[in-house]
Amino acid sequence: MGSGQLVGPAGGGGGGGGGDNGDGRCCDMSLKCSCRWKCEHQHYRGLFLNGGGSYKGLVFFLGCFVVLGSIATLYAWLAFTPPYAVAARAAAGGGCREDNEGSWSIGVFYGDSPFSLKPIEAMNIWRDDSAAWPVANPVVTCASTSEAGFPSNFVADPFLYVQGDAIYLFYEMKNLITMQGDIAVSRSVDKGATWQQLGIALDEDWHLSYPYVFNYHGQIYMMPESSEKGQLRVYRALDFPLQWKLEKVVMKKPMVDSFVINHKGKFWLFGSDHSSFGSKKNGQLEIWYSDSPLGPWKPHKKNPVYNTYRSVGARNGGRPFIHDGILYRVGQDCGETYGRRVRLFKVEVLTQDEFKEVEVPLGVEEPKKGRNAWNGARYHHLDVQQLPSGEWIGVMDGDRVPSGYSVRRFILGCASIAAVAVIVILIGVLLGAVKCIVPLNWSSHGLGKKSNAFLVWGRSNMLSSKVRRFCSRLNRVPPFLRGWVKVNTRVGRCVVAFIFAIGVALMCTGVHYIYGGNGADEPYLWKGHYSQFTLLTMTYDARIWNLKMYVKHYSRCSSVKEIVVVWNKGVPPNSSDFDSVVPVRIRVEARNSLNNRFRMDPLIKTRAVLELDDDIMMTCDDVERGFKVWREHPDRIVGFYPRLINGNPLKYRAERYARKHEGYNMILTGAAFIDSQLAFQKYNSPQVRLGRELVDKYFNCEDVLLNYLYANASSSRTVEYVKPAWAIDTSKFSGAAISRNTKVHYRIRSNCLAKFSQMYGGLAGRKWAFDARKDGWDV
Repeated sequence: MGSGQLVGPAGGGGGGGGGDNGDGRCCDMSLKCSCRWKCEHQHYRGLFLNGGGSYKGLVFFLGCFVVLGSIATLYAWLAFTPPYAVAARAAAGGGCREDNEGSWSIGVFYGDSPFSLKPIEAMNIWRDDSAAWPVANPVVTCASTSEAGFPSNFVADPFLYVQGDAIYLFYEMKNLITMQGDIAVSRSVDKGATWQQLGIALDEDWHLSYPYVFNYHGQIYMMPESSEKGQLRVYRALDFPLQWKLEKVVMKKPMVDSFVINHKGKFWLFGSDHSSFGSKKNGQLEIWYSDSPLGPWKPHKKNPVYNTYRSVGARNGGRPFIHDGILYRVGQDCGETYGRRVRLFKVEVLTQDEFKEVEVPLGVEEPKKGRNAWNGARYHHLDVQQLPSGEWIGVMDGDRVPSGYSVRRFILGCASIAAVAVIVILIGVLLGAVKCIVPLNWSSHGLGKKSNAFLVWGRSNMLSSKVRRFCSRLNRVPPFLRGWVKVNTRVGRCVVAFIFAIGVALMCTGVHYIYGGNGADEPYLWKGHYSQFTLLTMTYDARIWNLKMYVKHYSRCSSVKEIVVVWNKGVPPNSSDFDSVVPVRIRVEARNSLNNRFRMDPLIKTRAVLELDDDIMMTCDDVERGFKVWREHPDRIVGFYPRLINGNPLKYRAERYARKHEGYNMILTGAAFIDSQLAFQKYNSPQVRLGRELVDKYFNCEDVLLNYLYANASSSRTVEYVKPAWAIDTSKFSGAAISRNTKVHYRIRSNCLAKFSQMYGGLAGRKWAFDARKDGWDV
């Protein structure tokens, strides 16, 4: 072998330093760098295209992801609230920007004592201007502040200050721009049912929260948490409630969630210092005492009085209160997640040397609707005070999701997508589309010989050598799997199909975690208030399977207050037979009549009633959208199934006829919101006796009759359509459909149209176009 001549892989040689240089490359090493780079680039491109089918594997990989992504997109379209619906909710004031700290909001409670507090919706407080019959929690949200010109991500840590007939509410508001906590203030003159957002009371260069407001010697003070500043600061009101001045730094410690209370001749300061050595976060509590709320403060002999598990309730969770001469402290349980729940403690001993407290029942009912409840995941702050009337009022914050949920959801979504990538590679290996898991030239047995410099570098870098050996062993897996699973057999095809199904499930799971939001079907805010409605359905014993599924689903919708089951025939079930988180009332009727659907019922506590057949299943978000549209137009029938009545003679037709003619003038009350007072009075008036008799004769047309009564009473619009994302008729699965013969059903209804037109006037002259805002999602 002459100088400058290297033997190629097959033993061939080249002269003059040209030709094959020993590793399969026909590159002259004496060439200039640019030429040599082009030569080597062509070589590696050849390896990519031909070495192990990497190019085909890449095409297969991307193709599978497109297929799986399309399936996941279809799943998202069916299961999620579309992005434009989310945008519409935010524009309507019903939602705020997602925040990793949560979506906290504030509710109000009332009671005869601090141990018997009930939410505002249980007090049946009505507000006509917002069609809130009744007003429901939460009463202050980030949407409330944003609408008032103070954009925020959440509101939390509420404290009350009662001044005559006015109630002021101070709370932490996370600023949407600076992403730090400011102290905001609202005012109510109707005992907390309606709140006017006054603005920002205190804004510093650091995070503020827990605005503990108190009175001392005729002056109003605020002691917010300023742990980020490393100080405990007290501010004095110059012009209450919006102008404050720093009065004193009472402690140079980063105290968390601190309060001051005058008890038995001394002032006591409770707070947590999580910066101290050995301190357990959310499980530490210190006590200090003084002759003045402005200090100087002396530490309790047993400090820290708590340094234990975070679930114990050591960290303060609101204002302490005195009832019947006994001091009670509110703590927060942070065991499962930050701010999971509020705990109440009765202080039995509080001296300079001793401290003892025992837990007592809080007296506030635990939320049952999960994430559809505004405080379903956690509630960590409570302030209870007695009004001049003697009644007790409390404010509590709550959240639908645990702390850090958005980040955790994103991580789980990315992990699911990564698992899908592994599944796709596995399918490619079994089908032969993927020849190797890693490129062959990464392994220690790549094509051709390595250059001397590469070999020297590889020997000197043991980690790289181990990685290449691992890659070589990994590339032995595909032949083994293909030998174990024969895809040309029935069993092999079933295995591949099963693995693909796992990939579909993982892809849908990933999309759900990343784009599915917090999983809550939240209510819609209207003119500063939320409200509730009664769900009413009419059924009989043959449809009990439908009814149980129906009650379980709809009882968890956020705005449902009660479910009334109008039982027309057969042995009625017990309310305890249903899996419901709201009261279920079985109203047994004396005779089987469709008129029972609209019978007067003084036990219904809400103005809004959703008449919904027990065989219709739709999302809670669709129901909430319909309720919000009804609150905008409470004098109308607002529903989900439109019809167009016209022609000569009048003929009853399906929804597609209304779609074809681009208008409607009737809403079926099998899925519609109505005003219980207005609708039931109309339907049961003496003038409608003949119409009710016709309904009994045909055992049909009760919804048609109500539409005629609404139209006959007003010359303006009387119906409103809201398009559901999807709706399922479950009677088709149970075989218990009421109207099995569609032709006969439509013929009877056509007869009703003719009769009712003679009795109450026609509908044919009325027609309203489908509203793009409500036919879509912009509500």
